[in-house]
Amino acid sequence: MNRQQIIFVSTAVIAVFLLLYFGRTVADHSGHNHAAQAPAANAAAQGLDFPTMLGLAKKRLNAQQLEKVTQWENAVVRGNVKEQQIQTYKTLSRFWMDSIGAFVPYAKYMGEAAKLESSEKNLTFAAHLLLAELQKVEEEPLKIWMAKEAKELFEKALELNSANDSTKVGLGSTYFFGAAGANEPPMKGIGLIREVVEKNPNNAFAQYMMGVGSSVSGQWPKAIERFTKVAELEPDNLEVQLRLADINERTGDKAAAKKWYERLLQTIKRQEKAGTMKPNPEMVKQIEEHVKSL
Repeated sequence: MNRQQIIFVSTAVIAVFLLLYFGRTVADHSGHNHAAQAPAANAAAQGLDFPTMLGLAKKRLNAQQLEKVTQWENAVVRGNVKEQQIQTYKTLSRFWMDSIGAFVPYAKYMGEAAKLESSEKNLTFAAHLLLAELQKVEEEPLKIWMAKEAKELFEKALELNSANDSTKVGLGSTYFFGAAGANEPPMKGIGLIREVVEKNPNNAFAQYMMGVGSSVSGQWPKAIERFTKVAELEPDNLEVQLRLADINERTGDKAAAKKWYERLLQTIKRQEKAGTMKPNPEMVKQIEEHVKSL
C-alpha cells in the first residue's frame, strides 16, 4: 500500500467516524472543501446546479487564479477538437483539487473528461469517487446533486460494459441518495444490487451497499446482517466495523457495540503498526473513551 492509499484509508475512516458521532461541524474534510454550500433559503426545494457551486468556488480564487480558470473555460467552449477539450477538462480538474481543494469542480470536470473519452475505466473512477464522497456529506441538496452526477457516469459506463457488476452496484446505490428524484424509489436501486448479490453472495461491495441502503431506510437488523457479512469477507475493513459498532449502539445492544468498537481499535492499532494507516491518536482516544462509557 503506497502513501496515497494509506492517507485515503485514514481519512475515509476519520470522515465516517466524525459523521457518525459528531456531524460535520466544518465545511472541509479529508483535505478538501466541497465549495458547494447553497444559499440556505430555498436550497432544498430548488436543488443545486453546477454553475451556482462553481460561482461559489470561484470566490476563493485570487485574481491570477481566476484569470487562469477563465482562460481554460474559454478554451473548452471554443475548442473544436475533442482531445483539446479532454485535456482542458483534466487541467481544470487538477487545478481545483491540487490548488484549491474544491471537490465539486474537481469531480465534475473529471467526469466531463471521462464522458468525452468514452472510457469505462475513467467513467467508473469518477462515478465511484462521487459515490464515496456523497456518503460523507450532510447537506441534502449537495448529496442529491452528487448522486445524480454519479448515476449518469455509471449509466454511461454500463453502456460500454453491461457485465460490470461493480458498476451495477454503484448505479443501484445512487438511488439511495435521491439520484432519480421523486419519480423512482430506492427499491429500483436495491433491485440492481440484489441481482449482483444473488449471483455472488461474496461480492463485498454489493453486500456493503445493501447495508448502506438498509441504514438509509432505518432497517437496522438488515443493515447489521449485511455489514456482518462484509466484515467476514474483509476482516480489516475499518469502516464496516465502525458502522456495526454504531448500529448496535443505536439499537441498544451495548455488548455487541462494545465488541465491535474493541475490534475496531485492535484493527486500527494493527494497521498503524504495519504502516498501512496513518496514525490518529485523537481518534483512537475518542473511541477508547466512548467504549468506557458503554
